[in-house]
Amino acid sequence: MLRFIHAADPHLDSPLQGLEAHEGAPVASLRGATRRAFEKLVQLAIDEQVAFLAIAGDVYDGDWKDYNTGLFFRGQMVRLNEKQIPVYLIAGNHDAASVISKKLSLPENVQVFSTRTAESKEVPGHPVVIHGRGFPHRAVPENLVLDYPPAVSGKFNLGLLHTSLTGREGHDTYAPCAVADLQNKGYGYWALGHIHQPEVISQDPWIVFAGNCQGRHIKETGPRGCRLVTVNDSLEVEAAEWRSLDVVRWQELKVDLVGSDHESEALARVSAAMEQAVAEAEGRLVAVRIILSGSTILHGSLHREGHRWRAEMLARAQDQGAEAVWLEQVKIRTTPVYNVALLAQRDALTKIVVEGLDRAPEDGQPLPEDIRDMLEVLPAEIRAELEAEWSGEQRAEVLKDVRAIILEALGTKGGQVQ
Repeated sequence: MLRFIHAADPHLDSPLQGLEAHEGAPVASLRGATRRAFEKLVQLAIDEQVAFLAIAGDVYDGDWKDYNTGLFFRGQMVRLNEKQIPVYLIAGNHDAASVISKKLSLPENVQVFSTRTAESKEVPGHPVVIHGRGFPHRAVPENLVLDYPPAVSGKFNLGLLHTSLTGREGHDTYAPCAVADLQNKGYGYWALGHIHQPEVISQDPWIVFAGNCQGRHIKETGPRGCRLVTVNDSLEVEAAEWRSLDVVRWQELKVDLVGSDHESEALARVSAAMEQAVAEAEGRLVAVRIILSGSTILHGSLHREGHRWRAEMLARAQDQGAEAVWLEQVKIRTTPVYNVALLAQRDALTKIVVEGLDRAPEDGQPLPEDIRDMLEVLPAEIRAELEAEWSGEQRAEVLKDVRAIILEALGTKGGQVQ
């Protein structure tokens, strides 16, 4: 029996885009998360005394700004070398041969596969052959699997591949292939990288995306880690256990405010969602985006007093403990409790206002002519910034806020629904 670890996409020192825009963000914790997750990966390999570590691409996030990133990785490989644990890795699209311009020699336990052709490497002391090929360029449109050799008889065959398979949302289509292409090679396990969401594609044979070691933004929610794979004496995969490595856990907290007529009740629901996220994170910092939904009398207040509501939620995050919860963003998806169609029937003026709101331009439509005329008189650098803000998601959010505030004013009087 032997065990190995399948990991992928560490993206060491990956920058978190737009982090500085969030006041109070735990910048140090988030920026150092990829390194700390990788340190946990190496420690897991040592603790479990694995036969080898296989990394399916994107060790790095792109070309190094200096040698610190490469030296960090090399230092972790030295830790494994001291425990006589070999490492097998391939280059992905982010650390392709054409991307990383700086080089450092690696310790003797690290085996890097060719980027020109698929090759096979035997694991010393174990009946294992690993087949792999790295990316020569950032974009690889061809099916690399076709170049992989057939399985070696009497050995446990592992395929190491960076691929989008048949395509996954949010990921570029690189080295595409079909599941049948992998199955036809006769390997016992395919260790895949590139797709950051962990997924077991097949168990006959095992075809697995390990996912990335550490989530880096709100689109990478949930646990992130690696697979600890056990191969029995018959050279068959007995188990592929999930092991979490992340030190920061990203989560979307969907809070339904249906029936919440008071602010205290709404905030209590937010607190309960935070408490559950903290409990599930098992001591990790939780970076959360709160999405408020449902029909509620608080709809107008949430839009009109957004800054105050966010401050109240930040206070609830503090109640969870120091460095327990960071509130990344609040999204308001609530609806009013009053009937907009009935509002329009109340009187002629109200009808004109409601119909005007319904005709408000949606995100992606050209700016109204009067706004474009006003922008023309502004300096170019200011005009460009405002046009960018009003052409994206922010414009749609502002329009929703304005609509909610106006409808609340029409539909309520003295806090009472009309």
